[in-house]
Amino acid sequence: MSPPKLSFNRIDAISAPVQGALLMTLAALGFSIMNILIRYAADELHPIQIAFFRNFFALAFVLPWLFRHGLAGLRTERPGMHLARSVVGLSAMFCWFTSITILPLAEAVALNFTVPLFATAGAYFILREAVGVRRWSATLAGFLGVIVILRPGFVEITPAMAMPVIAAGFMAGSVLLVKTLSRTEDTVAMVLIMNLIMTPLSLIPALFVWEWPSWTVLGYLTLIGLVATIAHLALTKSYRLADASAVIPFDYARLPFVAFLAYFAFGEVPDEWTWIGAGIIAASAIYIAQREAKVARERTAAEAPRAQI
Repeated sequence: MSPPKLSFNRIDAISAPVQGALLMTLAALGFSIMNILIRYAADELHPIQIAFFRNFFALAFVLPWLFRHGLAGLRTERPGMHLARSVVGLSAMFCWFTSITILPLAEAVALNFTVPLFATAGAYFILREAVGVRRWSATLAGFLGVIVILRPGFVEITPAMAMPVIAAGFMAGSVLLVKTLSRTEDTVAMVLIMNLIMTPLSLIPALFVWEWPSWTVLGYLTLIGLVATIAHLALTKSYRLADASAVIPFDYARLPFVAFLAYFAFGEVPDEWTWIGAGIIAASAIYIAQREAKVARERTAAEAPRAQI
């Protein structure tokens, strides 16, 4: 009798929602590490120049895919949407990189949790999607969470505090475009096209603040490009594998991740209001995602009988 064969669990054996959750958690960790590296690099370089190097090295890490698949792998019938996604994404990057160099990291991340709230508003005002009272109420509650973090009247509100919220607005636009593109475009191709556009675009403003980095900072910049590429691939693949409502909750692991890393790297300790406000924002955003998924399922169920007629 032959001995039994050993079997090993493969990633393909894991259900798609679980894969999506794991990939979103990986993306959250990657973005948290990237934020720490950006803060280190900012000791020498302007955030806009760091954004250029992030795009440059990210492009370098995905170019082997292009050499393997050729230019045919970049074919798309939606070049305008790719361009729009890159412009919006670059605007978000400039605002975000600036915010994490001037604010405590946990506070910046908590304020940036407003991305799904802006996405809900954008879906209504730009895409003309129906948004019910429940989702509007959750959106309002989320912005109340921002007020908890900022505490106007109790602490001084500075222009710097607006930067992560402005970045969130641009990121929301990018999320809407990514979600739309991911229905038809290849995951790696989306990341590659984005970096092919964003690298030269980000070089232009970077030239006005240019300084040559030291070898140490150049190492940080290389790591930023590598980690950003891995995180974006994980994020995009996560949205392809599962509904946003299933994976978005795992994005909020960014706060404990970055709080832990910032404590050991910079000695930063977020106050209780940051955690409370972030919790309110996260809860409202998770509710919005779940509500959107429920509405989508009900719409699909209602349209199914008509399709059979």
